Amino acid sequence: MLYKSTRSQKGPYLNSADAIKRGIAPDGGLFVPEKIPKLTEKDLRELLRADYPTRAAKILSMFLSDYAYEELLEDCEKAYSTTSFVGGRAPLVSLDKVRSVMELWHGPTAAFKDMALQIMPRLLSRALVKTNEKRTALILVATSGDTGKAALEGYRDVPGVKIMVFYPVDGVSRVQKLQMSTQLGENVNVTAIKGNFDDAQNGVKAMFGDESLAGELDGMGYFFSSANSINWGRLAPQIVYYVSAYCDLINEGRLKMGETFNVSVPTGNFGNIFAAYLAKKMGLPIDRMICASNQNNILTDFLSTGTYDRNRHFYLTMSPSMDILISSNLERLLYFVAGPSKAAEYMAALKETGKYTVEPEFMNEIRRHFVGYYADEEATAKTIKGTFDAFGYLPDTHTAVALSAAEQYLKETGDDRPLVIDSTASPFKFAKDVYKSITGKDAPSDLAALNLLSETTGKEIPYPLADLEKRAVRFTEVVGKDEMKAAVLAYLNK
Repeated sequence: MLYKSTRSQKGPYLNSADAIKRGIAPDGGLFVPEKIPKLTEKDLRELLRADYPTRAAKILSMFLSDYAYEELLEDCEKAYSTTSFVGGRAPLVSLDKVRSVMELWHGPTAAFKDMALQIMPRLLSRALVKTNEKRTALILVATSGDTGKAALEGYRDVPGVKIMVFYPVDGVSRVQKLQMSTQLGENVNVTAIKGNFDDAQNGVKAMFGDESLAGELDGMGYFFSSANSINWGRLAPQIVYYVSAYCDLINEGRLKMGETFNVSVPTGNFGNIFAAYLAKKMGLPIDRMICASNQNNILTDFLSTGTYDRNRHFYLTMSPSMDILISSNLERLLYFVAGPSKAAEYMAALKETGKYTVEPEFMNEIRRHFVGYYADEEATAKTIKGTFDAFGYLPDTHTAVALSAAEQYLKETGDDRPLVIDSTASPFKFAKDVYKSITGKDAPSDLAALNLLSETTGKEIPYPLADLEKRAVRFTEVVGKDEMKAAVLAYLNK
């Protein structure tokens, strides 16, 4: 299996180890596989009986052909161990005859990013060996909250790697900020920026495309790589849990082999829902993919109008990991639907004018698979309380957006197929907003809200968030969005 840029007609073509090592293509595009492997019914029947690490190794082996299956199985068994994922790997929780919640947050940082970022560092370590790389990989990460902590934890003290995370100083929760600023490890660094997530992401992308900076780093013995979902090594593991959910639905008697189901995904950078699209292209019988947005509903508008326009008001919401106006992985979908020339044209327009319009024939194809809904702050809070009152199930603020979108879809269509709703974070990661949604009361602080929420609901605080306030803060630096490059060089020169 070879990989190419979303913006290139002919290549160059790289193997998966090179694509994972580089993170982003030289022309600024994202790496995509030259073809999509197919899951047969025989494959799926074998996976019905398999545990999660085995399912993961099988799916990854179909995309990462220069990795031996035995290597992948070893890495998956270590990454998805029961000691790292307390409570299960992507378990399904049934709400009613139609809706099931897929909990992706039982890993070491209480967020769905662990599902990819516990395996991705192992894939990168092998990639460095496979490509005979002697330099140190510098992982640059822009985060709206969860990716940063998950990447820091995944890459902590990994040989041959350093990691630097940028986050918007006022754009993450207090719990997320503490998780990152107290991170342990000798090879990690965390810096806040004065700006929003898109500023952080644009700054990281600019550094990836800065040839003079790349030359300077090369002279120092470093090269850039990425842990965001723009990196194929981050995206490929996300395909696995949709396949796993399908297997679990069959094993639970909620589906028969070959029957279709729907998914609802809280969506910001479009990576998680795009992984569902790839699973569908592999042959998984997903029918509709519900793209659930918060008040920054740029994707809902895009799916409705065909115009992607980031020239709009930016909202800071109670679902901060979705506070995004540039959904990077949408470029991959545009590549598969419209081809590389159009993808490059759209991305150039986005950079120059902040918007682009996709032709009707391509939008018709996108709408065959995707439908968009959004939940504002009031709807999100009502969904949290309503779900808890009706089912005794406590969702976080992001999961609530997906639950609201699912409810809107069901009311509009009457579709009674099984519907899997991605739960992307523990409710305790956003305890203050969840507590207020449940009780109507303000907690005195984010940290106090952890205990108050536990006492009110009878739910246990997950181990990654327990005693967070007692951990020593290591990282306090805040820089301007134009000072990110200088911050990187200062970190490497320490």
